Amino acid sequence: MKRLVFVTLSAVMLSSCSYYNKPVTMQEKVDAAWAQVQNQYQRRADLIPNLVETVKGYAKHESQTLEGVIEARARATQVVISPEKLDEASIKKFQAAQSEVSSALGRLMAIAENYPDLKANQNFLELQAQLEGTENRIAVERRNFNDATREYNAYIRRFPNNIFAGMFGFEKKAYFEAEPGAEKAPEVKF
Repeated sequence: MKRLVFVTLSAVMLSSCSYYNKPVTMQEKVDAAWAQVQNQYQRRADLIPNLVETVKGYAKHESQTLEGVIEARARATQVVISPEKLDEASIKKFQAAQSEVSSALGRLMAIAENYPDLKANQNFLELQAQLEGTENRIAVERRNFNDATREYNAYIRRFPNNIFAGMFGFEKKAYFEAEPGAEKAPEVKF
C-alpha cells in the first residue's frame, strides 16, 4: 500500500514538473525572441545618426525633417519593455514609437530623391542598404516573436495545461500586429 502511494505521488510530482517546465521553456523562447526584436530595432536606431549626418551634408535646408528623425529615434529608444510586461498595451506603445521612426525615415528617404549627389554618395548608399537589410531583419524577428508567442499562448490555454499555467502564474503574451491601414494596398497612379 505504501509503495502504491509512493508511486502515485512520484507520478504526480513528475507530471507537475513537466507541466511547469514546459511553459518555462516556452516563455524563455518568447523572451529570447523579444530580445532579438529589440536587437534589430536597436540596430536601426544605431544607423540613424550616421544616415542623418550623411544627409545633413547635402540637404542643409531640410533641417526640420532631419530633426524629426532624430526626435523620433530618441522617443523610440526610451520605450523599453521587459519580457515580463509583454502585454497588449506595452506592445502597442512600443510599436507606435517604432512606427514613428519608420515614418520619419520614410520622409528622410523621400528627401534624398531630390539630391542626386546624395543618392550617388557611397556612404549614403551603404547606409541605405544596411537600413533596408535591418528592416527585413526586423520583420523576420517580429514574425519569430509572434510564432514563439503563439506556441506559448496555445500551450498555456490547452487543457489541462491551463490549470497548471494558472496555478504557476503563466499569463498570455501579446503579439505584434499589422500597422493600422496595412490592410489597404497602396494606390499607384501614373
